[in-house]
Amino acid sequence: MHEIIDQLEEKRRRAALGGGQKRIDSQHGKGKLTARERIELLLDDGTFEEWDMFKEHRCVDFGMAEQEKIPGDGVVIGYGTINGRMVFVFSQDFTVFGGALSEAHAEKICKIMDKAIQVGCPVIGLNDSGGARIQEGVAALGGYADVFQRNVMASGVIPQISMIMGPCAGGAVYSPAMTDFIFMVKDSSYMFVTGPEVVKTVTHEEVTAEELGGAVTHTSKSGVADLAFENDVEALVMLRRFFNYLPLSNKEKPPTRPTDDPADRLDYSLDTLVPDNPNKPYDIKELIFKVVDDIDFFEVQPDHAKNIVTGFARMEGQTVGIVANQPVVMAGCLDIKSSIKAGRFVRFCDAFNIPIITFVDVPGFMPGTAQEYGGIIKHGAKLLYAYAECTVPKITVITRKAYGGAYDVMASKHLRGDVNFAWPSAEIAVMGPKGAVEIIFREDKGDPAKLAAKEAEYKAKFANPFVAGARGFIDDVIQPHETRKRICRSLVMLRGKDIKNPWRKHGNIPL
Repeated sequence: MHEIIDQLEEKRRRAALGGGQKRIDSQHGKGKLTARERIELLLDDGTFEEWDMFKEHRCVDFGMAEQEKIPGDGVVIGYGTINGRMVFVFSQDFTVFGGALSEAHAEKICKIMDKAIQVGCPVIGLNDSGGARIQEGVAALGGYADVFQRNVMASGVIPQISMIMGPCAGGAVYSPAMTDFIFMVKDSSYMFVTGPEVVKTVTHEEVTAEELGGAVTHTSKSGVADLAFENDVEALVMLRRFFNYLPLSNKEKPPTRPTDDPADRLDYSLDTLVPDNPNKPYDIKELIFKVVDDIDFFEVQPDHAKNIVTGFARMEGQTVGIVANQPVVMAGCLDIKSSIKAGRFVRFCDAFNIPIITFVDVPGFMPGTAQEYGGIIKHGAKLLYAYAECTVPKITVITRKAYGGAYDVMASKHLRGDVNFAWPSAEIAVMGPKGAVEIIFREDKGDPAKLAAKEAEYKAKFANPFVAGARGFIDDVIQPHETRKRICRSLVMLRGKDIKNPWRKHGNIPL
């Protein structure tokens, strides 16, 4: 018995070493943690239960039979807790064959994904891999597809989070792409379908890995990733914080946490937030921070499509999703990128029972050939579709402009908004007074005084919330300082909301 126990301990020690001390030192030399160190930081102390520590690859081709078989085969899997809440995790080990995915490696990832779906727990993937293990050929490719299938089956059932902490290239990128959120680490992680060498060969473009698929590129230009962090430690600490907002599955309500921030707190500084000049911008984030619990707002995709703000906060302890037009950027217009960003966020919240609060100050959709040729009609419809399909509690506050089709799209009463408020400064109309008058009274174009008088008349009639209020499209015109109180009361009222869409296999969202 002692002999087998000693053998077990030796196998455990060998598995824990991964690719060996030399490769561990190399990993540390790049400023990166090892696969196991990352799990230790992410999960609560002593809660990690590891599976398949002794699993090995079965490849005998291209010299793999002569290679030493390393227990675990380049990925550490198991489950544990984050702040006492269950989560499954896999962490790819770059010290073992560069973290390359083999058939056995993929089987390990699939095992925890299957179990996570069965028990209703999120999956977090810590990605650090050189891609498919070339020696295994199609078996490795099949392994990727097996993982992809599970990503799709888990979508909308359990939250899936990808943390890119090293290379992620080729087919490997499509698993993170199908997860709900992607986070990256600056200067040490990158994602691309084809690397710089292939790009140079095919298109003759010279580009570095960082420029092509680094964290800054994907969080600002492409919008593929949601957030970028400075290093592994910051990334894992912030991931723990982010996890606190999410329910464990689509069968649960989002988590609540105690707060000393009164639900009926008034903030009179909000009464002067919107400038008197309708063309002067203001920062919508000031409103968000002043309304939510404890000035605590976790923004996602802050560097991409900045004309719309998305993220998580709490109201009276309950997780909520926030969507808000940002007047500081492009006057808060909706364009292709912001429509896609907000549409995907709304669908995530709807899938996981997270109420949505929408702050509206939108002058319309962005005009121009670039937008039309880029498909603003179809992409703008994604946000419209997301809000219309959404069945979670929806509370809308119009702070200033709500013009044209963009008024409809931004969680209006017509898209089953549950509670729609407006500030006294709200302007709800087909378009701005100046443009409207120039169209309606185009024959008076040569008479500036007459046009000015008509503009003032139009503004008095439509550039306010009362016409919409008279039709019941606005439930109440509220004082800005009481916004938090009114939202909190509405959320309490909506806790028992029960609405179902007609049965269908799935809708056909305009992709």
